Amino acid sequence: MGDGLPIIDFSSRPPTPGFAVTGAHLDNYRRVYAASERAAGDERQATQSVESYLAMYQALNARHIVIKARDVETTFGFRVRNEDAAEFCRQHPKFIGFAGVDPHKGMTALRELEHAVKELGLRGLNLQCFEHKLRINDPKMYPLYAKCIELDIPVNIHCSVNFSADTSMDYGKPAFLDEVMVHFPELRVCAAPPGWPWVHELVAVAWRHPNVWISLAPVRPKYLAVANSGYEGLLTYGDTVLQDRIIFGTSYPLLPVERSIAEIEALPIKDASKRKWLHDNAARFLRVE
Repeated sequence: MGDGLPIIDFSSRPPTPGFAVTGAHLDNYRRVYAASERAAGDERQATQSVESYLAMYQALNARHIVIKARDVETTFGFRVRNEDAAEFCRQHPKFIGFAGVDPHKGMTALRELEHAVKELGLRGLNLQCFEHKLRINDPKMYPLYAKCIELDIPVNIHCSVNFSADTSMDYGKPAFLDEVMVHFPELRVCAAPPGWPWVHELVAVAWRHPNVWISLAPVRPKYLAVANSGYEGLLTYGDTVLQDRIIFGTSYPLLPVERSIAEIEALPIKDASKRKWLHDNAARFLRVE
């Protein structure tokens, strides 16, 4: 396209100590994403400081970047604090922060979510269900979904295979999200990653429920056009009936941002769809139009 259109990266991790917190249960991700992280090496080396990280997004005409807190203290003993996400967004207004709370904490999680939105200024909820060892439709999730509707905020839900060897891949099945949407049709959901190996199941869920969006993060966009990759359905439906609900994201530094944009632009889909994927759909989901 080559016209410098704005982008929104729906998933990124700033190079700050608060976002570097992690757990051994994610070690297997390093193996799975080793090639991609090596490819992103030059870009990552160039963005080791906050200043260079911000400059990268400025050069790529990023209008907004979403960063996400996480609380998995009950299951894996650590958290990326809401306060750290909020402070980064306060200092850098292009960034939009999602809160992280632990569903196992019951009322404490609900109070923390309300505080994160009303007092800290975070604008969504991030639930990595496989890290909570809960299915998307687990009853412990339901009070949080109801609170999101009450607060009028969206929720990002892990909806795909996970590569942690310490938790089941079953937690991310899209069929569980379908049941949630039947009970909470007003809930605004972004499912990410985009459903593999149940891609067509996730496409069906989004087709059924107009409040379900699908983020590509952290899948290399080029694989959508690779035969037998399992992602072909995203390309077919994302250029037609779901063209308004596919959202670009990199999970940087898992994927290099500039390369990911170039791969979107190279996909065999309409230019209008590329614009929607890179910016417009996320703008509507996040309500920053």
